[in-house]
Amino acid sequence: MTAPALAQADFDTQAKFAILMDHDSGTVIFQKDADLPMEPASMAKLMTVAVVFNEIRNGRLRMTDQFFVSEHAWRTGGATSGGSTMFADLNSKIPVEDLVRSVIIQSGNDAAIVLAEGIAGSEGSFAAMMNELAEEIGLTDSHFTNPTGLPDPNMYVTARDLADLARYLIREFPDYYHYFSEPEMEWNGIKQPNRNSLVELGIGVDGLKTGHTEAAGYGSVISTAEGGRRLVAVLHGLTSMAQRAEEGRKLITWGARAFERVSAYPEGAIVAYASVYGGTSPSVGLVGEGEVALYLPRGSRKCLNAQVNYTGPLMPPVMEGDKIAELRVFCDEQLVQTAPLYAAETVEEGDIVRKATDALKQLALGWM
Repeated sequence: MTAPALAQADFDTQAKFAILMDHDSGTVIFQKDADLPMEPASMAKLMTVAVVFNEIRNGRLRMTDQFFVSEHAWRTGGATSGGSTMFADLNSKIPVEDLVRSVIIQSGNDAAIVLAEGIAGSEGSFAAMMNELAEEIGLTDSHFTNPTGLPDPNMYVTARDLADLARYLIREFPDYYHYFSEPEMEWNGIKQPNRNSLVELGIGVDGLKTGHTEAAGYGSVISTAEGGRRLVAVLHGLTSMAQRAEEGRKLITWGARAFERVSAYPEGAIVAYASVYGGTSPSVGLVGEGEVALYLPRGSRKCLNAQVNYTGPLMPPVMEGDKIAELRVFCDEQLVQTAPLYAAETVEEGDIVRKATDALKQLALGWM
């Protein structure tokens, strides 16, 4: 079990899996089994949307393009399937923008399949695109097999990867983010509300996606900019829609209100150094993803200490921007926050003299 990132005397959740993350820095404020594999359910559709937006950005797709509703899409994801649906008509053509809105607002399985077939020819080929983009984003513990999130034993995600995927969507596609907060959508004369009920509660939640299967339970990926910063939360493994909404509301509200922001290191500032074996430099500076800001329980500044964790010594070449380490902040010996650290510069492989010197150093002193 992953240790929670905040002293649990102040907060806990009934979700089996959860994470609360600062959008800008990737700093983890709360986590609960955030790195264990779980069934994504319809939250997998966030990756479907990411592929669509990426295709549009790269000029291979337009929102005005129209895609054909095949019999497979109609039977597997349509009205007769018993799942979330757009109620798309068989053999009709639907603009990409309406399909995207349905996937986000209605969680339409038929809309997701139509997009997959229209872009890649089949769900399988589209899944390959999903996994390729997931690798580019850095979702190292997830694997996608279809665009809908319908159950498949070979499809899995982690709460952390879903949070990072949400951050990618918010950061890279701000012009499309408004779709996630639309209250409802009507198609074929059938009006459906946004399945993320938190959008309508007036607590600042403006996205992103819910999911449910019998085996996995109820989950959601949510975000808010309340409290002066944007937070992203993921919860999964809950027992009902009502519990999903309440636990999501509690987590995101607690994150927005119970913390104060402490600026620790400005953007580009060296947080620590990591040892490099046999490189042109014996160490490499570590920096945060932009500014390293701490979000701490109010009144807890005096209890702080920190550690930098990495597996070393590092072997060259170490490339600028490589994720190297993790900053861990403690309060009274309890982990309260984590933040990723990256190489500030490139360290190339050193000459034979440097390697010999480092070999002697390793034998005599060991490495931290």
